[in-house]
Amino acid sequence: MCRLLYVNSSEEFSVEEYLTKFAEISKRSKEYQGHGWGCAFLQNGNWKFYKNIKPIWEDNLNQFGKTKRLIAHARSAFRDEGIVVENNMPFYDDKYIFIFNGELRGVKIKEEGRIGAEKIFNYIKRFDKGNIKDAINKGTDIIKKKSSYVRAMNFIIADNNYAYVYSFFNEDPDYFTMHKKILDNTILVCSEKFIDEKDWQPIPNKSLMEFKCI
Repeated sequence: MCRLLYVNSSEEFSVEEYLTKFAEISKRSKEYQGHGWGCAFLQNGNWKFYKNIKPIWEDNLNQFGKTKRLIAHARSAFRDEGIVVENNMPFYDDKYIFIFNGELRGVKIKEEGRIGAEKIFNYIKRFDKGNIKDAINKGTDIIKKKSSYVRAMNFIIADNNYAYVYSFFNEDPDYFTMHKKILDNTILVCSEKFIDEKDWQPIPNKSLMEFKCI
């Protein structure tokens, strides 16, 4: 059960500034978020990717410069298994970037992937016929029907123009409710509110939200 972060601004911002806040909530989380982390950020029109097996709060966060879009993930490995950097998110291809937080049991779908989150990413993409929102709705509906229990299935999929935030959970709303903060020139989505910050709003459970790049 992991922590997720998405930031988009019309003005360049320091990656370190937001990663430091994200590291704070990850370190204080009631579930351990130290099984590695990763991020993706735009620079000069291209996505750059970084992953490290260290906890995010032990890494050097001033190495990334500035960006207008940032996606970050701090990992809490299911049953403390598969703790290798290859299993860190974001997962990505030439079109989409994906980060996930949740737990599903008894999932009866066949899909390629090193861990469950990557299988979910690949499975959703099966249904992408040019509209990723339709693919998310169709893919997640089938996954829920073919799972014995879904504790939670929260994720963010981003492409060059949008971020799609999917929220679904059946327990522990204090932990699994994601939050958003919309300012004049910045969109923030995170698993938790930044410490000592106001004006965050909960993202409704059982929802799919679309955020256009600004």
